[in-house]
Amino acid sequence: MEEISEAYLNKEEKKRLLEIARQSIDEYVTKGSTPSFTVTEERLKGKQGAFVTITKKGQLRGCIGNFVSENSLHQTVQDMAIAAATQDPRFPPLSRKELKSIELEISVLSPLREIKDTNEIKVGEHGIYLTKGIYRGVLLPQVATEYGWDRKTFLEHTCLKAGLPTNAWKESDIKIEIFDAQVFGEKNI
Repeated sequence: MEEISEAYLNKEEKKRLLEIARQSIDEYVTKGSTPSFTVTEERLKGKQGAFVTITKKGQLRGCIGNFVSENSLHQTVQDMAIAAATQDPRFPPLSRKELKSIELEISVLSPLREIKDTNEIKVGEHGIYLTKGIYRGVLLPQVATEYGWDRKTFLEHTCLKAGLPTNAWKESDIKIEIFDAQVFGEKNI
């Protein structure tokens, strides 16, 4: 599995992605348009999955992402930032008034890797993508750390996110995939 280490993107590349996400949200919410960006950083041009998380006063306000993208990383971040701000079904679209009170976090993802043994899950390092029939649930690696969950609790909450019973992860017809993420946000750059 190709891992995403903390050294994958450097500080300038992280800042650039955060600027793209912030400017995209601001322009889309205020003008209904999507800005264009010229990107010269090679790592931002590669095809890669990413999630963009929006928080307001420490509370989730939107989070959308793609594991696989046919677009460059910077385009994926732009698209997911706008989607997190306007299309997360759990929240109303962001308003202009909220723009100054939100914080952004980006998770750049490794490819998914199916596992057969849940002991392979390293809490705080791996995210979980769980599927069973039409049910799907994903939790990013930082979620387990933020809540102080152990592996079992992390799996249970991923099941709940998928709309399944908490012990569904033990069933033979469930598919569990893990991924790494390089996570960075406006408050820690």
